[in-house]
Amino acid sequence: MPDTSSRSGRAARNDRATHFLTSLSSMRYPSTMQIEIGKQKFGEGRFFIIAGPCVIESESLALKTADAISKIVSKHPFSFIFKSSYDKANRTAIDSYRGMGMEEGLRILEKVKKEFGVPVVSDVHSPAEVASAAHVLDLLQIPAFLCRQTDLLVAAGASGVAVNVKKGQFLAPWDMAQVVKKLESTGNNKIFLTERGTTFGYNNLVSDMRSLVIMRRWAYPVVFDGTHSVQLPGGGAGGTVSSGQREFVAPLCRAAVATGCDGLFLEVHPDPDHAPSDGPNMINLEGLDRLLNEVEAILSAMERV
Repeated sequence: MPDTSSRSGRAARNDRATHFLTSLSSMRYPSTMQIEIGKQKFGEGRFFIIAGPCVIESESLALKTADAISKIVSKHPFSFIFKSSYDKANRTAIDSYRGMGMEEGLRILEKVKKEFGVPVVSDVHSPAEVASAAHVLDLLQIPAFLCRQTDLLVAAGASGVAVNVKKGQFLAPWDMAQVVKKLESTGNNKIFLTERGTTFGYNNLVSDMRSLVIMRRWAYPVVFDGTHSVQLPGGGAGGTVSSGQREFVAPLCRAAVATGCDGLFLEVHPDPDHAPSDGPNMINLEGLDRLLNEVEAILSAMERV
């Protein structure tokens, strides 16, 4: 007998996708709300940058990089959040460098926050981390692999701190509706949604720019992650590390800004080739400077249309 249940399941998924995509042609380009974090505004006419090294390597590097990025971003009408993770719990191999740990990492992020007057963000991986992290962080980031974890989302939302959710590489953009509902159930509407690529075969990702428009349906700021989108997951030497294609960061970011996103997420390092995590897909400070000049030019051109 033919397996009619699997056929009907595929048909339902196809109908759902078709409904979302065709509805875009008839709807007005959706705007997003503006979220205030500290003294800065994010979304709805205020473009922003979330940037910093993938993981905290030392206090001196975090301070040096935060200072340099702050000066670069200050040349543009953009808001800025400094990002560096106190722990990278999803590294490929057991012996990969993960960071300085939550206690020391949060101490360093708090120092960055005080010295440079910028909001700070790090990944959080479990509900148990949320209370301590929310005491320091201005934005809690939910990693892509954990974006459907209900307990984590509810704990993050209930903290009252703004939450940035990376869309899983395995999710369609319209599936983020349920992620949004989980956060909204806590009464927290300070939500950011980030596109970071979709699995495309083995060890590869592809960026579908339609995702940026689709996720704006929920009126929250939408971010394009320009550096993780060029990652080659597990594609490094012997499958023990991920690799990346840094040369495509700027082209994809230009496309995302032209398509319509509220901000960019960029992992930035003074010396990416010698970074202990995500080096192949991070950009250096000079690359960030060039890219932000291009971004401002694109945004200015779009305002004149």
